[in-house]
Amino acid sequence: MEFNRRRRLFAGSKVRDLRRRLAIPQASMAKQLGVSVSYLSQIENEERPLTPPVLIALTRQFPEQWGEIGQDHSIADLARAIEAGTDASIGGDALDEAAVQRGVEKHPALTRRLVALHDAWRRSQAQLRVLDDRVESGAPRGGSLPWEAVRDWFQAEGNYVDAVDRAAEALATILDQPRAIEHRLREKHGIVIEDARDDDHRLTRFDAESSRLAVSGVLPPDSRSFLLAQRLAVLEFGDEIRGVSEQSGLGSTAARELLSLGLANYAAGALLMPYARFREAAREVRHDIDRLRQRFGASFEQACHRLSTLQRPGAQGIPFFFCRVDMAGNITKRHSATRLEFARFGGACPLWIVHEAVAIPDRILSQLAETPDGARYVLMAKGLVKPSASYARPPRRYAVALGCEEAHASDFVYADGLHTGGVATPIGTSCRICPRTDCDQRAFPPAASELRIDPDVRLPVPYTF
Repeated sequence: MEFNRRRRLFAGSKVRDLRRRLAIPQASMAKQLGVSVSYLSQIENEERPLTPPVLIALTRQFPEQWGEIGQDHSIADLARAIEAGTDASIGGDALDEAAVQRGVEKHPALTRRLVALHDAWRRSQAQLRVLDDRVESGAPRGGSLPWEAVRDWFQAEGNYVDAVDRAAEALATILDQPRAIEHRLREKHGIVIEDARDDDHRLTRFDAESSRLAVSGVLPPDSRSFLLAQRLAVLEFGDEIRGVSEQSGLGSTAARELLSLGLANYAAGALLMPYARFREAAREVRHDIDRLRQRFGASFEQACHRLSTLQRPGAQGIPFFFCRVDMAGNITKRHSATRLEFARFGGACPLWIVHEAVAIPDRILSQLAETPDGARYVLMAKGLVKPSASYARPPRRYAVALGCEEAHASDFVYADGLHTGGVATPIGTSCRICPRTDCDQRAFPPAASELRIDPDVRLPVPYTF
């Protein structure tokens, strides 16, 4: 099939419906598709056809929402072939998109084979990441550790749990007054809330028999509100949480219990930052986290995490990745609604600005970064300190990072100081699987690589591969 010469494809209503369903301004979608606003308007009004470049951009930018048009499978074939032929993470020169299009038209069997080989290569890379995780984590053979299984479950769900999120949003419409959560705990559930003893280092302690909830007195207001919301979520949404946990497919009791706790924390965030209101406010302030946390009474980390969960079907927010990194470089929280893959058990790329942020608390750093597959991201990172209740217990120091693909930079306030479209910092996932040959920060060579050592040449690292 020759797209331009044999048939003109008009599907403007589908494009318009997609944009409205995702609540994306016309200017933002035009930028993501690489066309002008007037060109996109003409497409939506059926005045211009969908050309192959626009179809490819739709497939790349909205892979889950943009389906095949009618029964024309060649559109999807073209998009997959161009992705395979231009994948920047594969060595050698990328193919020209026009050449790939001609290949689809003139040699369909050959291009299908190209796509199949590319799919097989991507699967092998995914398996390599799993092996890298196993080496780093020391996980037992034949199974995942409970917390690893729970993190993978949330990742598979897109970090959005519909039943819990909607239940929390419905309750939030009732609890619209200051201290309403604490009042509901007292009045509806008969919970007695009291300050914990000074020598009790637990954040909360609940006694079901006496209905007493002791809360640490050293917590800042946003942390106290979150923990009260978490307890209310357990009481109000217990059935929803149990239902999700029982249907999760997690094999061990410990994993299901950890998932229930994670769902209660998820519900607390959704209760404090209800989906529709929070999503609208985030777009209004261009995802300025400080403005969001002040408006919703949340912490910086809580607001970051909530932004990464805005993936409700038909009402998605910007696809963000979110992670939390401790002083030793361990990634203790992670989620990615983007193509970005995290090193799950430490060993993350030292060029990520999040590592620098750990050492510089209360300062926001931003970065334009590019991964080996050619994807470019804008991200911010901030170092945080959680004080302890005693000199004998050191404070918790870590950093959080939040980012999105460069195409969304205009909607991300932290990208304003970056030269988007310019030179990006080349980052990777883990040295063990990073293919970059010219990185001065490499800690060790990629797994199964063939090392070349020249005793007469001194390089930043003592080998090439």
